[in-house]
Amino acid sequence: MAGEVTLKSADGTVNLVGEFIEFTDNNYVIRTGLGDLRISASRVSCSGADCPDFGTAEADINIAGSDAIGTGMMPLLMSGYGAFLGAEATQTATGIDGQFLTEMIGDEGFGDPMGTYLISSSGSADAFTALLDGSAKVGMSARRITPDEARALRADGAGNMVSTDSEHIIAVDSLVVITHPDNPVKTVTLEQLRGIYSGAITNWSEVGGENAPITIVDRAEGSGTRGVFMNGVFGDQAPAPLSDTILVSDNNQMASQVNADETAIGYVGYAFQRGASALSLVNDCGLTMTPDAFSARTAEYALQRLMYLYTRDDTADEATMDFIHYAESAAADEVIGKAGFIDLGIDRRAQPLDGDRARALLNPNVDAYEGGFMREMLSQMVDYDRLSTTFRFRTGSQKLDERGLLNMQRLADYLETQEEGTKVMFVGFTDDVGAFDSNRTLSQSRAEQVRAELQSFAGDRLAGIEMATAGYGEIAPAACNTSENERQINRRVEVWIEAANG
Repeated sequence: MAGEVTLKSADGTVNLVGEFIEFTDNNYVIRTGLGDLRISASRVSCSGADCPDFGTAEADINIAGSDAIGTGMMPLLMSGYGAFLGAEATQTATGIDGQFLTEMIGDEGFGDPMGTYLISSSGSADAFTALLDGSAKVGMSARRITPDEARALRADGAGNMVSTDSEHIIAVDSLVVITHPDNPVKTVTLEQLRGIYSGAITNWSEVGGENAPITIVDRAEGSGTRGVFMNGVFGDQAPAPLSDTILVSDNNQMASQVNADETAIGYVGYAFQRGASALSLVNDCGLTMTPDAFSARTAEYALQRLMYLYTRDDTADEATMDFIHYAESAAADEVIGKAGFIDLGIDRRAQPLDGDRARALLNPNVDAYEGGFMREMLSQMVDYDRLSTTFRFRTGSQKLDERGLLNMQRLADYLETQEEGTKVMFVGFTDDVGAFDSNRTLSQSRAEQVRAELQSFAGDRLAGIEMATAGYGEIAPAACNTSENERQINRRVEVWIEAANG
């Protein structure tokens, strides 16, 4: 008689226990109290002594690393790539937790095989281990490669791992601080979060909530997700988990635990909120940050991370790069969004005069000289919406960061669809390092540089778009200026587009 097995989906929506009957046509069949159930192997993994043994799967392209990407995004991304190729993408579980095989069959399933892809999900660090030992051609990472990892791969002949040939940004993910849906607290400051996770704040009444103890749900030390959260809240002074903290192993467990406990607080990736209440954050300068797609795309939300695919120069063949180019293109935006992640598309948002930004520009506690530029900026905001595309620079430099080229391509494609005569303004800002006038000059220069690079990149495609520039230096910061990460956020060129009523 067959034994008991458990079928569980990566997102936690399926968790079935029953007697294993058979595996047929890529479906598990188990016997439960509700009768015999048939579940597609592409939706679940099987655990238990009687799960079928599929042996070692072989594929043309092995992809390994982050479980957030591998289980949260790759199933839909592979299906989307199949549709893009005009093929049918058949996904089969290998019997190993977090691993599945995708086979592409041409002519929507009626043609010849077009390739097989083995996706193995574990952790971001494993992406670089697999690239180094040659067991994968593509590494999935929910964080940027570290200098040590990049040096090890370069020494092995992989090339420059932070060049645009090897480092590929495919999505944005904001870490969202969550509470039970019935918790009345909707906003917390970063200072309060530091108090909660260090044990200095232990009751919800201390942050404006009810008189109830705070239950902390956390990830174990070494978790990449915990590293992003702690760095955003504590910088490099992150504490170890408290003794009474509930530790969970992934985003799904975190969301489930918080949703089941009215006193709990935790954090999950944007795609894993599962109905929990998402809190707005207030930074140490009093700026409110809302965990939405626009703030993530502008990189002005404190707890955000980029999702990467990495390849080696010496092993990335044509088939591998064809998939990479699809994953980082606008063609993949829809499936990335369906997976719950934030794609790299362009949002457009009005700049209302009753918004937080406009109110900050009306600050009476500035000298008359700087106040004049604030009023000038305010008068221009009336006529322009802001696009989420934002270009950033290194300290004292006019060199764009790693997202610059990708932003250029996306912005050119977006503006090409706008009506002839549309007005676009590139608006430069700096951090507060240096004199006000010097920063204003630098911000103007950076805005002019971005305009020139876009015109060069797009050629005649944007001949009908009217482009102007402005530079406002250190006014209207998007973050505090107390750390290098925050100053990096403030060194930017925003893209404004003429409002419909402009």
